[in-house]
Amino acid sequence: MGVRVNEGMITTAFEIPGYRVAQTLGLVRGVTVRSRSVLGTLGASLETLVGGNITLFEDMCEKTREQALELMMEHAVERGANAVIGVRYDATEVMQGVTEVIAYGTAVQVERTA
Repeated sequence: MGVRVNEGMITTAFEIPGYRVAQTLGLVRGVTVRSRSVLGTLGASLETLVGGNITLFEDMCEKTREQALELMMEHAVERGANAVIGVRYDATEVMQGVTEVIAYGTAVQVERTA
């Protein structure tokens, strides 16, 4: 894990209370592509028989989103940002069993308001 933006300075909103946007640095993103393993798919299939959360896929999805967010934060630091606003996630199935997850937002420099 490299240098990253403080998680308290990342938001889905377009402003951070107590701060003002001093400079907009552009779009930042973190992309990761994951595939399901045969064993994971088999284990998840067995979990569907019982019902409830499919923990194998839940864990994989959470790790994938976290990795995309980490990559986005690193990209923000490369741009010189100390915050990211308007953060969103998106996912696309690239091929059967292979999914791309992207975290994206607007890199900004914020300053504390008086």
